[in-house]
Amino acid sequence: MMHSMNLKPQPFMMIAEGHKTIELRLLDEKRQKIAVGDTLVFTNTADPALQLRCVVKKLHRFANFAELYVSLPLDKCGYFPHELADARPEDMDLYYPPEKQAKYGVVGIELERIG
Repeated sequence: MMHSMNLKPQPFMMIAEGHKTIELRLLDEKRQKIAVGDTLVFTNTADPALQLRCVVKKLHRFANFAELYVSLPLDKCGYFPHELADARPEDMDLYYPPEKQAKYGVVGIELERIG
């Protein structure tokens, strides 16, 4: 199955360059449909003509980003090495409020770029 998602330019480029291999998302109704082996098509929000295709290698489900942040390698989740000391689960509250995390849970989608 194929799924479409939008990405801001920086995480888009990090996936394109192979630095980011885990995409963090709310495990809402849309993401609950994703399965290992599915294809994700990411569209760059700054230039919709730019797209990346990735295959889902593994799904890491957690109750919230606090659990995810102690379980997954943050350098694979979009943080640069110099940012790791300051990385906090609250960073994700800007995108996904704690109430929504409590309602749906969260997921780290492990990816492999295929195009």
